[in-house]
Order: sequence, then structure tokens, then C-alpha cells
Amino acid sequence: MMSDINNEKISITPFYHEDTGTWSYVVTDKATSITAIVDPVLDFDLPSGEASYESADELVQFVKNNNLQFQWVLETHAHADHLTAAPYIKEKLGGKIVIGEGIREVQKHFVDKLNLDVKADGSQFDLLMREGETLPLGESNFKAHPTPGHTNDSMSYEIEGNVFIGDTFFHPDLGTARCDFPGGSAAKLFKSLQFLLSFPDDYKLWLCHDYPEDREAVACTTVAEQKNNVHFKKSGGDPEVYTKIRTERDSTLSVPRLIFPSLQVNIRAGQFPDDESNGRKYLKMPLSIKKS
Repeated sequence: MMSDINNEKISITPFYHEDTGTWSYVVTDKATSITAIVDPVLDFDLPSGEASYESADELVQFVKNNNLQFQWVLETHAHADHLTAAPYIKEKLGGKIVIGEGIREVQKHFVDKLNLDVKADGSQFDLLMREGETLPLGESNFKAHPTPGHTNDSMSYEIEGNVFIGDTFFHPDLGTARCDFPGGSAAKLFKSLQFLLSFPDDYKLWLCHDYPEDREAVACTTVAEQKNNVHFKKSGGDPEVYTKIRTERDSTLSVPRLIFPSLQVNIRAGQFPDDESNGRKYLKMPLSIKKS
């Protein structure tokens, strides 16, 4: 399995955020030095409520040190396990923030659940991508492929034999993404996984996450390798069996520790809530009380 790539047309440099197990990528068109960043991460300490930019600054410095011309921040979805650094990247480097048009459905749910004063129309983002649309990157192009199942807004981006697949496949020994979030569907994810496996065997599938225990974190797999993904193999390619496996697995998972801070920020394209009357910002936490 590869950890980076440098072919005739593009280069891809991965950055790993150990605290959240998240991969971010700098993707550059070699002929023009025009570049994009996929899924940048904001450092966030939940107990203290403190956000910082060390990880994002690594991306910014890489772009500056290599004299790259920045154009896009690509979000594969509104993440529930980390806060995005997209607006910070935009502030430092320019460019536009891009996500799939399904973000509107995600916004509608969490605006209601958290009682947020946020428009659920996707207007916080610079560009909402639809199926088959393309984004130029110098002499190459990203092509957008909706891959729902984990979330409604999940989008994969294809470029020059590479696909940034968000939360769909994980490392083959870990399986696939959970589907128990609002709008999630194991049946939809199965179709998305089948779609990703329809690419040529040597296509590179770049992961959004890896959670290794006894190996190094891996950024890149191939279509051929993912055909041996543990959840896919157990299902025998049967969508009903896969749905059962995925649903049973999801029933054992705890709520992600950063889900409520992440989604409040990420559905706003990374913007924090406005200051309150005391000059401080606050994030909400829904409260439910179990009856004995």
C-alpha cells in the first residue's frame, strides 16, 4: 500500500492527524503548481474547549514553502469526528470551500436537533458539487461522485487515477464506515462501495481515516485491495448480508467524542458561532435524561 504519489500530472502529499485518525491531503497539478487541500483538520481539545491551528499550519506552510498556487478546499462530508480547518486555510491561502450538495440535508437535521440559527441551504460554502461535475486543477480536473451511506452529503473526488473517498472504505482490515448517523444507510453505503470497486483495480483510493493498532497508519489503498475489505468479504457481495453486518456493528459503537462540536462548526463550513453578550463563543451540547 502506498502512502503518497507523484505521477506525471499530479502529486499527492498526505498529512496524518493522530488525535482524530484523520488524513488530509495536498493535491497539486505539477504543470501549473495549482493545488487543493482535502479535509483539513482543526486541533480541538474537548475538555478545555480550546481550538488551535498547529495541524492546519503544517498544510499552509507546505503550500507556501513549495510556492504552490492554492485554489480549493475539498470537504468529503461534514465530519462528525473532527472540526474542519477550512476557513483558516482560506484565510491564509485564499481559494474556495467545496462540499457535496447533500450538505443541505445534514444541515436541516442538526439545525433542528441543536436548535441552531443556521441557514440550511448550503450558502455557507463557496461551491456545492453535484454528481459528475468537475473542478479544474491546472491541467487536470476533479470529478465529483456522490457516495452516500455514511452521511447524505458524502462525496468522493476523482483525479488522474486517484479517488479521495471520505468515510466509505477504511483500511481493508478495519472494514467500512458506520451508517448510524442521521441520514445514514447501510444499503446506500453498499451501493457506494460497489461503485468505488467499479474503478480499475490499480486506481488509488485515498482514505479519510485510519486507526491502526499494530501497524503504521496507511493513507492509500487500491481498488484491488479493497475487494478484500473485511466487511465486504464477510458479506460475500450480498447487499442484505452487508447491511446486517454493518447494522449489527453500528449498534455496538459509541457516539463519537467530538460529534456535537464538530457538526455545529462543520455544517457552517468551519465558521464558529457568533460571540455572545460576554464576548465569548459557545458550542451546544444536547441533554437527555434517562428515566429510572
